[in-house]
Amino acid sequence: MNFFKKLFNIQDEKDKEIKSQEVNLSLDDLFVHNFVKKGGKFLYCIKEQEVKENLRNILKENNWSSVYLLNNELKNLLPSKEIESSSLPKAEYPVFTSCEHLIAENGDIMFSSNQLRSKKLIEYPDNFIVLATTSQIVKNTGQGLTGIKTNSKDSLPTNISSIRNYQINKNDDNFLNYGNSNSKNLYLLLLENL
Repeated sequence: MNFFKKLFNIQDEKDKEIKSQEVNLSLDDLFVHNFVKKGGKFLYCIKEQEVKENLRNILKENNWSSVYLLNNELKNLLPSKEIESSSLPKAEYPVFTSCEHLIAENGDIMFSSNQLRSKKLIEYPDNFIVLATTSQIVKNTGQGLTGIKTNSKDSLPTNISSIRNYQINKNDDNFLNYGNSNSKNLYLLLLENL
């Protein structure tokens, strides 16, 4: 009987019930699932040494000899003898920066003027390498904005935006995003800190 069910693609009640059950993922699993589904490249790191090693491998794999550094605190993670850091953006240099939050429900990465300064995302090169920690994962954009407000009580950052697509030439059919191409080829180095 199972042969005929498979042949004619007939599902029994038990299969239908299993497929209809809702799966509840933890925030970090949900973020990673949505991030990878959108084409993002993700590397999980337990120690800072793993971050350095993975960063070196990313730069070597893509034949990048320089990075555009948006956050000088990240300079100590660069392989100093092999890679130069630049304070001027060039199309061939990837951007190396931190972020505000990682949005679990849709796999977006949220930035503000703390990382991007006064420029828009579209003004930066197509390649990004982002360092984030597991404590930066939040459920949705609202929690991300609340986190920014909480962390920056003295002076709220401006220019809050997020990267939504991790494939450069992917078309977004959402009319709310028309003319706002935030597509970047993105590597995420996620450091465990919880």
